[in-house]
This record gives sequence, C-alpha cells and structure tokens, in this order.
Amino acid sequence: MGTDVELIVGEFSRVLDERHRLSLPGELLEQLAAPEGRCILAKERPGCLSLWSKPGWQEKLDEGVALVRGKIRAGKLEGRLGQVQALGRLLSTRHREVQIAARGRLLVPEGFRQFLGVEQGGEILVVGAAVCVELWRPDAWLDYLQRRIPRFRQLFDKLSS
Repeated sequence: MGTDVELIVGEFSRVLDERHRLSLPGELLEQLAAPEGRCILAKERPGCLSLWSKPGWQEKLDEGVALVRGKIRAGKLEGRLGQVQALGRLLSTRHREVQIAARGRLLVPEGFRQFLGVEQGGEILVVGAAVCVELWRPDAWLDYLQRRIPRFRQLFDKLSS
C-alpha cells in the first residue's frame, strides 16, 4: 500500500435490480478511485465479491504471477503440477474487469451473481474493506461478523500499534 492511503469504510444496503445492476455508494466509489469507471470484480469467498481499482489489482496480480513463473523456471514447483493447475483455473475464473456505469451502477456478471448467491430484487450489503469495496449476501455478512467481531479489538490493536 502507498504512503497516502485513505481507508475505504462504510456499510450500505442495496438491491440488485431486474437487470442485475447494483447502485454503489458514491463515497465508496470516490475512494476506490476507478479511472474511467474501470474496476476489477473478484470472487472473494462464498457470498462475497470484492471490487478493486484496476491498477492496484493488476500490480498485485502481476507481482504474484511473476513470482510463480520464477519458481516454475527455477524448478521449485516440481511435483506440484496439480497445485499449479488449480492456481491457473482460479486465476482464469476469479476476477473480471467491469465498468461502473452512470450513477455508480455496476452490472454483476452471471457467474459472479451465482457465486454471490443473490437473485434479482435481493439485498446486497456494500461494505468498505479498507483497500477495496465488498459486496455481501446478507446472511454471509452476518456470519462473517459473528465470527470476527469478538476479535475486533485484538486486530485493531495489532494493526495500530
């Protein structure tokens, strides 16, 4: 992360419309700093998608892929073909470039809607996750919070000390 970092925070309830679009809160989009409305939508965990600035995502992806390529060339992944293939499959399907349209609307692509598990007219929670924006199915978000909130103070203290 760079030196001038603005954390993306906030929680907003939205509805997936009949055309599978979602209106994103302007304050979160401003902090995402999506040039020309281009972002990366990624499958994060069941019931959760994440939305990243394209340059930030691409930089991290390129760094990781370069490390894996280097390990393959150096023979450090010998005997791990299955893991390399699994990584390739997930890289192929995990993320997709999306366009944020007028009024902050995002069309959630079909495979991503299925992963999120929200149908037309269904509620989605839009959550600032410090470095990205997350889209949560409400029951998955509640489950996540119930598991994580008891350790919030520890995490805050650890990261802020």
